[in-house]
Amino acid sequence: MNPGAISRYPVPKLADLPEDIRARMLEVQEKAGFIPNVFLTLAHRPDEFRAFFAYHDALMLRDSGLTKAEREMIVVATSGANDCLYCIVAHGAVLRIHAKNPYVADQVAVNYREAAITERQKAMLEFALKVALRSAELTDADFAALRAQGFANEDIWDIGGIAAFYALSNRMANLIAMRPNDEFHLMGRVPRE
Repeated sequence: MNPGAISRYPVPKLADLPEDIRARMLEVQEKAGFIPNVFLTLAHRPDEFRAFFAYHDALMLRDSGLTKAEREMIVVATSGANDCLYCIVAHGAVLRIHAKNPYVADQVAVNYREAAITERQKAMLEFALKVALRSAELTDADFAALRAQGFANEDIWDIGGIAAFYALSNRMANLIAMRPNDEFHLMGRVPRE
């Protein structure tokens, strides 16, 4: 693999993509200032690109009892457990921005139990990691522990759905050797001027 490559697989040129996919990428570029490599690499298979981002949006953009920062915490913690560099770096940047905390993503990626987050969030991440790594071991007690922290049943579904979706995402990113964009590394670490 070329050291500068963003994927083991061919990355299509923007001009060669179906209009709906190209439009989505340009919209993201307008907002972020760059196109995250996940968009470019997954466009190798347009139908799967559409399905992936449809499910992503359904989980990550819906009204929920979880904050945007909490959703990103789930992604960062489970991606850390799955050794997914792309998702740790990319979603770590988004977490730092939503949490307005330059340290939290590194803490959550390495050991959420020692992170400067709430006990409620630690319970959420404990459940998310169990879904991502040992879902066959889930019991009613795991759900009761989250309800005791104030999570509703739909919130618990969101936690589990995000953890499960990113377990897939982590594995795909590792499969294709998706490289994080350089831009992500500094995002949310220093205050904007």
